[in-house]
Amino acid sequence: MGTSITHRFARQDLLTQALTHRSAGAAHNERLEFLGDALVNLIVAEALFQHWPHADEGALTRARAELVRESALAAIARELDLGARLILGPGEMKSGGHRRDSILADAVEAVVAAIYLDAGFESCRDAVLPWFQAPMEALPPPHKVGKDAKTRLQEWLQGKQKPLPLYALLSESGEEHAKTFHVSCTLQAPPLVTEGEGGSRRAAEQKAAEAALKALGAT
Repeated sequence: MGTSITHRFARQDLLTQALTHRSAGAAHNERLEFLGDALVNLIVAEALFQHWPHADEGALTRARAELVRESALAAIARELDLGARLILGPGEMKSGGHRRDSILADAVEAVVAAIYLDAGFESCRDAVLPWFQAPMEALPPPHKVGKDAKTRLQEWLQGKQKPLPLYALLSESGEEHAKTFHVSCTLQAPPLVTEGEGGSRRAAEQKAAEAALKALGAT
């Protein structure tokens, strides 16, 4: 079943305000967004607390950050088809504001606050929690969540008392504003060389580390 706003608003004006960007006039969604940010953090924190009964504070904090980051909330907004319902000023409409992650993420938070003000916390949690169910279930195990590939590779090698990987820039190509970096990741034990490409050297190193983790069966 697709993600949807199941809550039926008694006060439609709250939903309208939640979907109104500041470019469209005075009754916009920024105050609702402020309240919604706190509510989303609470709802997700409580759900993770129950979902991972043995995870420590660090893992729970990283997991919450993963689930409530701008791109994750924007993905929920797209599932809810909020972009088509946003009320934008002419400038934002022209520049494709309904597709922008920051505007979509803010709208999700504002809608959460609107549901809370319309019906209270219990109803808000019931309506909002399903939006985060699939992303929560897709999280890696608690000890891996929020850690990038380079960190995970380093920790895996350290755990086995193996030498740390060496990263080397093999080549860079493209125009100054759109370069592609090609990087290698070399392990001494077990002997392994993987490669990665990215729009920055760091991104390429992450890809190479990810490839090494896959080759080691350590993802």
